[in-house]
Amino acid sequence: MRILLAAALAALTALPAQAQIPVNAISQYLNGFRTAQAEFTQINADGTISTGDLSLRRPGRARFDYDAPNRGLVIAGGGQVAVFDPVSNTTPEQYPLSQTPLSLILEDNVNLGRSGMLVRHSGDANQTQVTLQDPENPQYGNIQLVFTPNPVTLRQWVITDESGQQTTVVLGDMRTDVNLGTSLFNIPLEMRQRGLTE
Repeated sequence: MRILLAAALAALTALPAQAQIPVNAISQYLNGFRTAQAEFTQINADGTISTGDLSLRRPGRARFDYDAPNRGLVIAGGGQVAVFDPVSNTTPEQYPLSQTPLSLILEDNVNLGRSGMLVRHSGDANQTQVTLQDPENPQYGNIQLVFTPNPVTLRQWVITDESGQQTTVVLGDMRTDVNLGTSLFNIPLEMRQRGLTE
């Protein structure tokens, strides 16, 4: 009996662990909602930590409202990313959203099967990581997304920029399909409200 039990245990431990979440299931999850909100914790390349609230509205819109003492604001909208400095009364630094890896998950239709976009897919029964880059512009860096299963949920991402610096964003419980007005992501409107001119 003891030999049979040992053999059964050996057979069980020899079974492969449950595979990571399939790529098509991740694409379906990301395409399954148009808006989302979550609290976030951001670990910057220099080791400093910020917290705040994230709002997403696909395609192409995101807003990061940072808590005190930072109180910064980053808006993606209209094909641009604007970084508002809460201290100085100057126009925000702006650059094209297409030059950031975040644009890959803000697309109207996320297709991780697109040639050259998925550069790594790994994980186990507990979590799955996928690393994405723009196949036409790999020099812009990449984004690693971390998901948990049952149901599939985005938990964090790590953006590696063109210089190799990494920024990690850890998400709290994400609420999807929430009511988010387009004005939240309107960079010119935000500038007017702050009394800034281009």
